[in-house]
Amino acid sequence: MFEAEPILPALLGLDLTRGGLADVSAEGERRHRERLTELAARARAIDPEGLDAEDRTTRAVLLSLAEAGTDQIDSLMAEFTVTDLFIGPAAGLLTALPMLPVPDEAAGRVHLDRLAAIPAYLEQALARHRAGVAGGRTPVRPLVDAAVAHLDRYLGAPETDPLLRQPAPSQAFAAERERLLADVVRPAFAAYRDALATEIAPHGRPAEKPGVCWLPGGERIYALLARKHTSTDRTPDDLHATGLDLIAKLGEEYAEIGSRVFGTADLAEIFERLRNDPALRWESPEEMLDSARKAVARAEAVAPRWFGRVPTQACVVEAVPPADEPGAPLAYYIRPTADGSRPGTYFANTYRATERLRHPAEATAFHEAVPGHHFQISIAQGLTHLPLLRQIGDFNAYIEGWGLYSERLAHEMGLYSDDVALLGMLSMDSMRAGRLVVDTGLHAKGWTRQQAVDFLMENTPMSEVDIRNEVDRYIAYPGQALAYMVGRLEIQRVRAAAERAMGDRFDLKAFHDLVLGSGALPLSVLDDVVTAWAAGTK
Repeated sequence: MFEAEPILPALLGLDLTRGGLADVSAEGERRHRERLTELAARARAIDPEGLDAEDRTTRAVLLSLAEAGTDQIDSLMAEFTVTDLFIGPAAGLLTALPMLPVPDEAAGRVHLDRLAAIPAYLEQALARHRAGVAGGRTPVRPLVDAAVAHLDRYLGAPETDPLLRQPAPSQAFAAERERLLADVVRPAFAAYRDALATEIAPHGRPAEKPGVCWLPGGERIYALLARKHTSTDRTPDDLHATGLDLIAKLGEEYAEIGSRVFGTADLAEIFERLRNDPALRWESPEEMLDSARKAVARAEAVAPRWFGRVPTQACVVEAVPPADEPGAPLAYYIRPTADGSRPGTYFANTYRATERLRHPAEATAFHEAVPGHHFQISIAQGLTHLPLLRQIGDFNAYIEGWGLYSERLAHEMGLYSDDVALLGMLSMDSMRAGRLVVDTGLHAKGWTRQQAVDFLMENTPMSEVDIRNEVDRYIAYPGQALAYMVGRLEIQRVRAAAERAMGDRFDLKAFHDLVLGSGALPLSVLDDVVTAWAAGTK
């Protein structure tokens, strides 16, 4: 993993000496795929019956990570992924590089080498885009335009360059960084931007054909990405139907709480009020951030009653950097470094804050921070008795499933401040259920961008600006949106199964410690771990 993504150990705070950037060339991916295949073959050759429980789990984690890695490579996403979202080549650099710690001269030299490597990295990415155009695997034109606009904002404001964000360990470092940014880095981004605009954008798919199903081999591409992000083999039709069923059931909860808040059980009227009532919008970015900080503080205060394991470091709340705001999601979490030099951070998107809805804010904070991603990721990084692979494993359905589970758990914990905030919890449920419908609709059923927007406008109370932002994210990141609800449903299922098996002996705090104390797991392995725990305790 570290060979394929050299900045990952620095982001994790584990190793600041590894230089360079990822090799995103076709040849680089081929070599990485061979390594993953070899590791998987060696793991399969080990008889799991001869291993203890933890080693059996580690073997299963390795096999699943190797499969996810080969699925990602085989999807050829590098060819058609052009977006201002952080998964795009340029946006990814501008998101990740400012987060790398540069505490001393040695780390500074490595970081300067990374900056010097940016032109080659962007040339590799551009070569993949050109290969995609040649093979008919083209990006989506509106997303290419958004990527160009993002680079225009970056290039137009050198005084606020995010690549200047780290404190300089010396004057010499600062001077060389300035030189590299002026003479090497910004010209490379400008050249990449111009190539996107002139070479790639004219071949982009229109908004009427945004899904991967419109690409050659699109059905297989989507199957690979759906398996990677859910760690299951659930079919698009199954996932689509599950989403529709969940949306129908949520109507009953809306009616109950909406009657208390608005005096009506009519779903359309509840949505209208949630979407358009001026009192339910933020007055300022500062108000949005203050609300998030208060929600996180409430959750941290009561968490020890629900978790035996709690992170040693509190979660920090910050605004999304201004240059990233327009294309960034509603919120996201960046993990802490292992050495504690950078805390876990919840980023709230304050872009056009007065147009954004306030009622989902608490649910979002509980998902991204406490007891959601901050708890799960920070605790996993502290499991030093487990192999490093288990501490930093990246299983989307587990990670995002835990985040979504945390939104409902927060209700059990009594964290929501009022019924309006509970409607926000339901609205986030609607969005995640809607994701199952819309992601499969776009990428398996040939939906247009407008069809996806219309579905979410009718079936969720999200604002239109948020819906359009979300839909563009699903288009850019096929399959990722499936992870949330698939993961939550499985965590709820294994919890219910353990409660039935253990009866009065079931301890929710112990269940949470078990789920978070094993590191991120594929869903099938999570089932095995919980089932064994329930049987052993009984």
